[in-house]
Amino acid sequence: MKNSIFKPRYIDREKSWLAFNARVLQEAADDTVPLLERLRFLGIFSNNMDEFFRVRFAAVRRLSLTKESGEQLLGGTTAQKLIKEITAIAINQQTESLRILEIIEENLEKQRIFMRHEDQLNPSQQDFVKHFFIEKVSPELVTIILNDLAEFPVLRDTAGYLAVKLVLNAPAQNRFSLGKPKKEVRYALIEMPKNLNRFVVLPPQDGNQYIIMLDDVIRFNLQSIFSLFDYERISAHMIKITRDAELDIDSDLSKSMMEKIATSVRERRMGEPVRFIYDQKMEKDTLRFFLTKMHIEATDGIIPGGRYHNRRDFMDFPNLGRFDLLYKPKIPVPVEGLSLEGSILQGIAERDHLVYAPYQSFAYLIKFLREAALDPAVTVIRITLYRLAKNSQIVSSLINAAKNGKKVIVQIELQARFDEASNIFYAEQMQMEGIQLIFGIKGLKVHSKICVIDRVEDRKMKRYGFISTGNFNESTARVYTDFTLFTSHSQILKDVVKIFEFFDINYRVHRYKHLIVSPHYTRSKIYKLIDREIANAHLDKKAYIHLKMNSLSDFAMIDKLYEASQAGVHIRLQIRGICSLIPGVAGLSENIEAISIVDNFLEHSRVFIFGNGGDPDVFISSADFMTRNLDDRVEVTCPIYDDEVKRTLIETFEVGWKGNVKARFHSENLDNKYRQRKPNEPVFRAQLETYLYYKYQYDALHPQTPLDH
Repeated sequence: MKNSIFKPRYIDREKSWLAFNARVLQEAADDTVPLLERLRFLGIFSNNMDEFFRVRFAAVRRLSLTKESGEQLLGGTTAQKLIKEITAIAINQQTESLRILEIIEENLEKQRIFMRHEDQLNPSQQDFVKHFFIEKVSPELVTIILNDLAEFPVLRDTAGYLAVKLVLNAPAQNRFSLGKPKKEVRYALIEMPKNLNRFVVLPPQDGNQYIIMLDDVIRFNLQSIFSLFDYERISAHMIKITRDAELDIDSDLSKSMMEKIATSVRERRMGEPVRFIYDQKMEKDTLRFFLTKMHIEATDGIIPGGRYHNRRDFMDFPNLGRFDLLYKPKIPVPVEGLSLEGSILQGIAERDHLVYAPYQSFAYLIKFLREAALDPAVTVIRITLYRLAKNSQIVSSLINAAKNGKKVIVQIELQARFDEASNIFYAEQMQMEGIQLIFGIKGLKVHSKICVIDRVEDRKMKRYGFISTGNFNESTARVYTDFTLFTSHSQILKDVVKIFEFFDINYRVHRYKHLIVSPHYTRSKIYKLIDREIANAHLDKKAYIHLKMNSLSDFAMIDKLYEASQAGVHIRLQIRGICSLIPGVAGLSENIEAISIVDNFLEHSRVFIFGNGGDPDVFISSADFMTRNLDDRVEVTCPIYDDEVKRTLIETFEVGWKGNVKARFHSENLDNKYRQRKPNEPVFRAQLETYLYYKYQYDALHPQTPLDH
């Protein structure tokens, strides 16, 4: 008999992603989080939401517009229904974020930090704002009168604009109007200057500190901007457009890959609007004017907001010297056996080493490349690049190596979403310095994080390298948690070289003895590892799987984990973001637990641990369990052979798993419930305890000079 109650097998990935952003919002609401850090989390929430609409919402919207749009998606819904559901969730989260911002501002005032609107300024502050506008803002301002334009201007994706309405004193020229003549109305757009800080710090007074938003500096000076017009009243409200970020890559064979990507990035500014946010206090006729002129009809993407949009700028809120309102920075723990002053290659020659940023310093990667650039015995450097920091030291080191006569081979991913323009800039820079560039493989993004160098020692070639779970980006490495394995293991590095050969001649599929490489082998190899745990469970051997990653959304992989759970394999999942698997369901996943940790750092590392009957196999990887990572990208999963490194990774996973402060449970109802402490159980904050774990390991080896934290 058919079950009358439909039990879903998976959680929709869009809804799960929104649940992750709700966890970010929880941090903004948490009064145990330092006050200025709460503002930063509001900024992260807003930035995440922008990307969600540009990418995920846009993809569902495109699907809803196809002729198959009426067909059901997995889970019994349609694209149109899903659009409505995720829009409703987004609006609720937007409303909640405004409520949280009000609470934070109230708490800031208790700390004698005041946010001022344009109508709250005292005379001395008014003078400051007038002079600041004249000197700094006015030269950067772009103001457009809209009424008589033949074509409405293209609004930049996610940029902020003030929609201005001027009611003129003169009546509208309409000889057919009856009764009292209507006043003429003019509309204008003011684009927020992108080269100025959004937060203007006003002079302190009587021990108080004051900040005014750049938006309100402009509002205060509207009379100066529109002095040409004889108006009765004027109003200005914030609007923002979000566009579909999908790139349409030209198939013209006469163009280079860089030309194609550059053209596509330029055309992205014309992408279809997927979200229009407006100040909900805006007058209806003003809203109607802009929606009509911009040809926005679909109501799903029209979202009422507050007075300020682009709250992602709160990530850069000035600290005002109030370091007591920020997380206390911690000294990165040195890596035993690796030197930032002596030769790092010498340490790697002795054994494998693990670096866990930001608990340990990303500077070890820079040091590796700096040393390789100067070392006369190094002949070749090969590296993959996905996202890079502004003023990248990685690129500087590679150029330095090329200037020193090294052969430098760089695979740079020009299609790294939202980093395309930056990567094109760096690619052109490296090309001019004689670096050999590889632009990837048609149909596959290169997401692997690998580097290998050739060094001549005793007339023989020896290799050194590193494999990472995260980008080679010294800026994000201060916030993202990622593992990097430094190794001179000849067979592993031989496999790394094969990957570069695949980049060069990609019709030849290599066999790898040690590395697990997408798109050819990752799925099948992970299946085999899961099958081994299932077999061990059937034999009553110790059988478990511990996985740490950013996202788990591939349905076939989820089914395999369900199969393992039903066989008695105990599965622990630390999934920061999307988790389409439903844990704890009787007869399906009762042996699976899944948590998410959201805290000061962004959990970004991928670690896979398979029990193997008591002799665990441990891997680090660039890949999440998403279909794109398994089947449509070049990803690298690296086995860990060094016993010390293996032990460290297993124990680090356990430290994270024990968290009872910032850990939330993944569940079918997406309610982000915190893991509760048991009676008399001490507070265990996973990220703090992770830092202490590495610190205590170091201090145990250096009792005379322990690390000060």
